[in-house]
Amino acid sequence: MKPYNQYCPVAHALDLVGERWSLLLVRELQHGPLRYSDLHERLEGCSTNVLATRLKDLEAGGVIARRKLPPPAGSSVYELTEEGAALAPVLASLARWGLRSLGPPPEDLETPSGWLEKALRTTVVAYAPEARIGFDVSGEHASLDRGSVVPGLLEDAEAVVTGTPQDIYCLLVEGDIGAAEIEGDRAVVAELVEALAPGRPVAP
Repeated sequence: MKPYNQYCPVAHALDLVGERWSLLLVRELQHGPLRYSDLHERLEGCSTNVLATRLKDLEAGGVIARRKLPPPAGSSVYELTEEGAALAPVLASLARWGLRSLGPPPEDLETPSGWLEKALRTTVVAYAPEARIGFDVSGEHASLDRGSVVPGLLEDAEAVVTGTPQDIYCLLVEGDIGAAEIEGDRAVVAELVEALAPGRPVAP
């Protein structure tokens, strides 16, 4: 990628992570260290030479680091540096912006195991209030736990939201608090919905 050569923070950021696949690599590494083969499997359509180049560039830019696992594994993994992890709210804002025009998921969408936990971490947790909210979405379980995302349902959650992926889209993107079933403190869920789109009326 030819650098922008501008003294501008936006241009500088794009020099580091603006290439095709770069931010998607950061997205995947938000969920923990991964091997090269894991990344290649998850980024369908990214060729091996492009993946290798992006990893090299992101490592040179201080966004990711490569670490060798101790025996018996012995393989190398890639993980976000502190600077790379600081992109989490940027990705969350970009995801929230993209969701508005992407629309709700189709009925026949195939969702891999663990997708809910990843979705909450990518798009929601950066905005979440200090609350404990569980989500039961078509058999997938994950929870917001006071600023972090954890797998499964919390036993002492203040509220549990149940529904389909389409219901959760209507709740968290369109602000329709009646779109999903809520057990427990509805006010906590309304607070989350308000945090995701400040100033937008929360539909009852």
